[in-house]
Amino acid sequence: MSSALVAVVVIALIFDYTNGFHDAANAVATAISTRAVPPNLALFGAAVLNVVGALISTSVAATLAKGIVVPTSVTAPVILGGLIGAIAWNLLTWWWAIPNSSSHCLIGGVAGAVLATRGAGDVLWKGIIDKVLIPTVAAPLIGFAGGIAIMFALLWIFRNAYPGKLNRRFRVAQTASASLMAFSHGSNDAQKTMGVITLALVTGGFLPTLSVPLWVKLASATAMGIGTYAGGKKIIRTLGMRLVKLSPVQGFAAETASSAVLLGTAHLGFPVSTTHVITASVMGVGATQRLSAVKWGLSFNIFIAWIITLPAAGVIGALCAKAMVALAGHG
Repeated sequence: MSSALVAVVVIALIFDYTNGFHDAANAVATAISTRAVPPNLALFGAAVLNVVGALISTSVAATLAKGIVVPTSVTAPVILGGLIGAIAWNLLTWWWAIPNSSSHCLIGGVAGAVLATRGAGDVLWKGIIDKVLIPTVAAPLIGFAGGIAIMFALLWIFRNAYPGKLNRRFRVAQTASASLMAFSHGSNDAQKTMGVITLALVTGGFLPTLSVPLWVKLASATAMGIGTYAGGKKIIRTLGMRLVKLSPVQGFAAETASSAVLLGTAHLGFPVSTTHVITASVMGVGATQRLSAVKWGLSFNIFIAWIITLPAAGVIGALCAKAMVALAGHG
């Protein structure tokens, strides 16, 4: 394996690590904020289940490997530029404590890198629209509606229950719903890095087909699991405590709705944002209490970050890819 290809694998795994600590909030914020699970135990459990979830399929990895850009357009310098763009925007949004999409950072960075170095014809616009943009709009809406529906169902089923006893029971139930959320997060997010590494290995002549090797699955899953355990406490506070003050019942409803959406999209091969889905579900659940329970000003800031992530990561990826190609040419 060439040094350039080794660099791609290493940088991709670093991105996966940043994905893990940036998106740790997706899996554990609600369970930590309701005190259902102690923070360190929640992060450790989420890390383990992220790894397990990442190994169940490769549908999302296949989308990233051949559904976003023309595979032959991806050289090692190009993919390095895209990955650096993705990492940069991931770190910026983490610093600002905004629960942003690591998935869109990666897709935007890679698409921007290819667009800048190979041209618009090598970006698969239909694939981006059908498998990224449309699911990006639909998945959070389904998560929002699902959170409302599950919450109303729980309120009706337990309408005569004593609040204190109910909260104690749902703190226990959240152990299961938070675990399912961590598992579904792994089934979606780690696969994106698997797809990028596999694409680089094929275009570099190291693999004959776009089939994800076991070592790539294990390395990607482990990198994200370690990142998840490292945690992203800033974003955990934003999602679990600042956006909506959740009760255990609400946390269970949000996690259950999000998990259902994420497992469905992972099965279909749609690289949706786990951040978008869980955030929308939390908003939906909070809105059932009263509209003012949701911090809509903060929600607006999060929404703006969602909109600009693809182009912002794309611009950074494009600039980095141009620089990498120039350096490779001089080398």
